[in-house]
Amino acid sequence: MKIEKGANWRRDGRGIWSTPVTLTALVVAGSCVTSAALAGSLSGRVSDASGVKFLQSAEVEIVELQRRAQTGSDGLFRFGDVPDGTYTLRTQYVGAPAVETKVDVAGDTRSEDILLGTARADGGYIENVLVVGQQASLASALSRQRSADGVESVLSRDGIGQFPDQNAAESLRRVAGINVLNDQGEGRFVAVRGLSPDLNAASINGARVPAPEADVRSVALDVIPAELIESIEIKKSLTPDMDADTIGASIEINTTSAFDRKEPFLSFSGEGSFNDLNNEWSPKGSLDFSRMIGDRLGLAGGLSYYKRKFSTDNIEMDDWDVSDDVPFAGTVEYRDYDVERKRLGGSLSLDFRASDTTTLYARFLRSEFEDQEYRGRVVFEMDEDPNSGTATTANFSDADGEIQITRDIKDRFEKQTITSLSLGGETFAGAWTFKYSGSWSAAKEREAGSLDPVEFQKEFEGGDELDVSFNYGDWRLPRYTLSGNNVAAFSDAEEYEFDKIERTSLSLAKDEELAARFDISRDFALSGGQFTVQFGAKARQREKTYDKQADIFDGFDGDFTLADVAGSPSYGLAGIGPVPNGPAVRDFIHRNIADFELNDLDTEFESNIADYSVDEDIYAGYILGKLDQGPLRLVGGVRVEQTRNDIRASRVELVDEEEEVNVTPTSFDRDYTDVLPSLNVRYQAAEDVLLRAGIYRSLVRPQIGQLAPRFVVEETVEEDEDTGEDVILREGEFGNPELKPYDAWNLDLSAEWYLGSNGVLQAGVFYKRIEDFIVNVVYEDSEFLGVAFTEALIPQNGDEAKVKGFELSYQQSLNFLPSPLDGVIVGFNYTYTDAEGEFDGRTISLPASAENTFNASLGYEKGPLSFRLTAAYRDKYLDELGDDPENDRYVENHIQFDLSAKYRVTPQFQVFAEFVNLGDEPHVAYQNLGGRKRLLQYEEYSWTGKTGFRYTF
Repeated sequence: MKIEKGANWRRDGRGIWSTPVTLTALVVAGSCVTSAALAGSLSGRVSDASGVKFLQSAEVEIVELQRRAQTGSDGLFRFGDVPDGTYTLRTQYVGAPAVETKVDVAGDTRSEDILLGTARADGGYIENVLVVGQQASLASALSRQRSADGVESVLSRDGIGQFPDQNAAESLRRVAGINVLNDQGEGRFVAVRGLSPDLNAASINGARVPAPEADVRSVALDVIPAELIESIEIKKSLTPDMDADTIGASIEINTTSAFDRKEPFLSFSGEGSFNDLNNEWSPKGSLDFSRMIGDRLGLAGGLSYYKRKFSTDNIEMDDWDVSDDVPFAGTVEYRDYDVERKRLGGSLSLDFRASDTTTLYARFLRSEFEDQEYRGRVVFEMDEDPNSGTATTANFSDADGEIQITRDIKDRFEKQTITSLSLGGETFAGAWTFKYSGSWSAAKEREAGSLDPVEFQKEFEGGDELDVSFNYGDWRLPRYTLSGNNVAAFSDAEEYEFDKIERTSLSLAKDEELAARFDISRDFALSGGQFTVQFGAKARQREKTYDKQADIFDGFDGDFTLADVAGSPSYGLAGIGPVPNGPAVRDFIHRNIADFELNDLDTEFESNIADYSVDEDIYAGYILGKLDQGPLRLVGGVRVEQTRNDIRASRVELVDEEEEVNVTPTSFDRDYTDVLPSLNVRYQAAEDVLLRAGIYRSLVRPQIGQLAPRFVVEETVEEDEDTGEDVILREGEFGNPELKPYDAWNLDLSAEWYLGSNGVLQAGVFYKRIEDFIVNVVYEDSEFLGVAFTEALIPQNGDEAKVKGFELSYQQSLNFLPSPLDGVIVGFNYTYTDAEGEFDGRTISLPASAENTFNASLGYEKGPLSFRLTAAYRDKYLDELGDDPENDRYVENHIQFDLSAKYRVTPQFQVFAEFVNLGDEPHVAYQNLGGRKRLLQYEEYSWTGKTGFRYTF
């Protein structure tokens, strides 16, 4: 239910009746609380038999009372209100046999530490529990998944380390229902269950991660090095104590804690990677440590550095049309990218055990991401339709109309930073638990001095100088051939005159959030279980700003041709001739800046159209009840979130006829309230079988760039072809401060069968009904918020979308097979997603929705050898919505094979080799025109090989 400012609460027809039903059920359960007198507490820690590693998410049960607790990251479990007596503690952890321990409780507090497994002589293994490696990763992940209240998947630290992953996004590719969207061959954004990355939320150590990019909320997770991560939890269903701003999943990234281990730990690694496309080696190094200082203070952290050089060969096509049954692209681009990417990250955790009942912590993470990109480009732009062709060819001649060839360079340096600081603690007081935390997180993206682009042009027109023929027979790799009387001019750098420079003097996006949270819970002992009441509040204050200053130079006092700054491309898809050399261009501009002519009108326009400031404050409160009784666990309640916005930007109008730019500040204030009920059910149908169900309501607020009231209008005068009269055209792009959030009801059902000592087979179905989803729409001859236009792109709320599908997953260590096959580890997951919405009379797939995704892995780990081959597949998906189905942009299906092999030379020293993208899988985007796929983008990156070592003390 949504409550607008000044409105009364109302039933909105979307199932809000479930709120009183949920709360009533919990109250009835609470009425069963016994009157047992407050007694002592029982606590302890669970670790492997070596005593080195605490085990998170081990389940500890007081058998006689049927009360259960799960261990935290420090292996700690705790029960309050335990009457005096003798009890049996039964402890379970995936990958180890259950352990039963007798304890006597008498008085206020009793502590009992539990060891799982039997230590082996080599110190590296424990019976059925491994300290490190693929099987340790699997056991840790499945234990956390099994103990969770809702539907979730987990990657543990060892699991992340077992894959040849460069960042947090690529690590998530291994999880069921995850679709990773690549940028230049590296995983960047994460889509869950076929939904756009914009519908996910990400946090680091409990603090929401702001987005460095200017206009979005979604976080590009390639900024965070994989080496700094202890675990990633992908929570697909929500409970009332969680932020409700997600429809896909809540992605929670955790760094290491000093309390994870009993013994000091230090590890460092070094590697070199080789990219086949540019024949360059890139260095990488990392350091991890944890240490207790005395009995109460712990320190843990890590450093990671990666300098990656790589190349990308690219073809892009645009303006597809059909003329006399000849399909053709009006613009064809051949792009050559050379990139140097640096990633430096560090994390530091302080943990302090202030007393036996109070633990405090501080978690800090900072990641810096630098990108130096040079993009040489050759662009064909045809002014007229082809004069001849077939279904797979198109022929153009400058005798019919201008053929413009542009050779340009983009020289862009971009730096992104993400900083997160979390402070908090936990205090136990008998049956009461108090949790408190505060956090500050900030993200920034900065460019200063980027040249994007510097253009040189030559026009072929009227003299039969150049004929260009394009062959689309291989639709992914179109070829061109040249003929005519002046073909030599196409490759002559002296023929290309300077046309324009667009220099970004400053592009600065800042996103900062302060948050504070307080949670209180009270446990009540039941006759056969436990009931917990929990409530809390959270405040989040966010500010996001963007400032852009651009300089447009379109003239030069003197002679400046491509020959003055020409370079040779390293391009393998076609022969494209000379392109500008990035460093040479920058040096020439620096030496001759006084001779370039600034276009004041375009500079003022470009420097005002993008700026905005958005304040967003969110105040939330919740209450939940948690019932654990026998095999049943219920977690239900309601969360209320109030959102307040103060959004500011400008209306910018470029009046070409009068050569002036009009800038008018705009601002909007609004607030709204959402009531968000949820219920999660966990039922242990058998010893190794879990059934789950979850229903909850959630929302996702509009993208910042869509919400900011930026009204950009270019006013020009053109002559009407029919009447000959002048016509004023007002074209532009608008923000929409009246956008409503996505509003979703979500349903999840799943079954999990835990196999033997270390495996799981699971299946689930999901359904989501989303109202007010957002799409960009082109309108003509209308008015929006007082601004008239002839054509404008405006984000609008759509009608209703429905997402339904199912997931299957199987993971198992086949240690029951005879030697040597007992080292085999297999994994497979598959997700089917049907995500459709209604907009403007069309039924469309939701953007970034891949119908089929699967991940498969085959591993082997025995003795010193560890090996793993993985495959990650995703289906095609809709990327952008066109004005009709033939102009919709799709991304082609994609499958990537990765291989890693490791050998432990000594218990401390390991060497490894890894190969990424073995099949040289490209990124391909297309549209459907005339019943055939028409290329929009083709990028290939080739394979990358790595070799290195890891040493652990």
